[in-house]
Amino acid sequence: MTNSTLAPPAPAQAAAPRDRRWLALAVIGVAQLMIILDASIVNIALPHAQAALHISDASRQWALTAYTLTFGGLLLLGGRVADYLGRKRTFLIGLFGFAGASALGGFAQSAGWLFGARAIQGAFAALLAPTVLSLITTTFTETRERAKAFAVYGAISGTGAAVGLIAGGALTEFLSWRWTLLVNTPIALVVAAAAWPLLTESRADGDRHFDVPGALVATGGLALLVYGFTEASLHGWTASRTLALLAVAGVLLVGFVVWETRAKNPMLPLRIVLDRDRGGSYLAFFLATLSLFGVFLFLTYYFQGVLGYSALKAGVAFLPFPVGVIVSSTIASRTLPRFGPRLLATAGFTSAALGMLWLTQLPATPAYGTHVVPAMLLISLGMGHVFVPLASTALLGVPNHDAGAASALVNTMQQVGGSLGVAFLNTIATSATASYAAAHGGVSRAATVHGFTSAFGVGVGIMALAAVVVLSLIRAGRRDDMTDGAAAYDADAPLAVAAA
Repeated sequence: MTNSTLAPPAPAQAAAPRDRRWLALAVIGVAQLMIILDASIVNIALPHAQAALHISDASRQWALTAYTLTFGGLLLLGGRVADYLGRKRTFLIGLFGFAGASALGGFAQSAGWLFGARAIQGAFAALLAPTVLSLITTTFTETRERAKAFAVYGAISGTGAAVGLIAGGALTEFLSWRWTLLVNTPIALVVAAAAWPLLTESRADGDRHFDVPGALVATGGLALLVYGFTEASLHGWTASRTLALLAVAGVLLVGFVVWETRAKNPMLPLRIVLDRDRGGSYLAFFLATLSLFGVFLFLTYYFQGVLGYSALKAGVAFLPFPVGVIVSSTIASRTLPRFGPRLLATAGFTSAALGMLWLTQLPATPAYGTHVVPAMLLISLGMGHVFVPLASTALLGVPNHDAGAASALVNTMQQVGGSLGVAFLNTIATSATASYAAAHGGVSRAATVHGFTSAFGVGVGIMALAAVVVLSLIRAGRRDDMTDGAAAYDADAPLAVAAA
């Protein structure tokens, strides 16, 4: 998922020459499209990668979580690196690293190889994504032209989700699942070659110390938490190894919070999240993606494994979701000043919970029109009404020197929530499938779908909890200045969630 630091242009740096700025925007836009495509394109190919590399059902989620964990865990640090190391330099480093990691994943010969490559991809995406927005901000200094540039950026991001679904299916079906990763390499190298003469270097002034210990402790704690969920699916929640992993993960995450209160230049200034409205928004973001990302994993396997869809047909089958998000986010942005974030987000979570509830009735027989489409529309129409108002609240009242960190934290919550959600819900699904198979004489389509619907049932509860969080914590009212926060938020976030 993308986003990052919205840093003000450095006054000491000159903007790019007028006749080159729009060419620079084209280069930046292609890089953004590559990041958006990578989320959805790999998801569609996952069943084929699992079969080719003999990945177990319990471990398959690592192909997604290895990427999102390092992406989300290092995103805040990546924004600071871009600001102080230099945005052009960081952009190029991110491109070359992303290209190499994509090639490494495309040639994977084992599950561990693929997971490791995906983790490296996520780390370089955490450098690349924040730089994209920062470069637009520093390249276009006039308000009107900057608005046009962000409109182009938003259009690229918005269409990227749908393009990725189709491209992932086509590459997997007509070439190989490996090309869903390999395709990034030539694109990234061409963009890097074009960016070198077109982009102007810029950097921020101030303390250039990076909170590397905080980033490592947070990412390590999250990785161990996901590993603990995986072990639970294999050996049970009470197994000594499972409990040990979860305990160490908890210690590291608590240690991260303690460290951030004492660090000289913290990666996450805790004052950002301690505000009631903002803290409630971040928690609600986390819960939304905790539930949502599992939907795409399980529907991918439902389409291709249960219904027998080709990879391309599965990609097309997902299209109602990005369409619903586009429609609902547009409506929400216009109605936010009138109804306020609390009412819109509560309604959105209610709609999403109803859609998840519909998916709990998913049969092992073809039910795309009767179950999948209505559920996807309810969830997607709800998500647009969740993410737009919550983004506004998450950035409301943030001082300028914290704006970049606050904006990046929204996307960090999405990535981290998605990572943990996929791991946790996959554990629920595989455990339920195993129990059903043991009681009914072996693994069957019915057993597999029972696992999916069990996970969807847990998802309903998470969505309902998110609605309670919004009602309990968010107090921001119907104020016109809510749209200011939305303007600072990456406009493609709901679509990125749809893609991932």
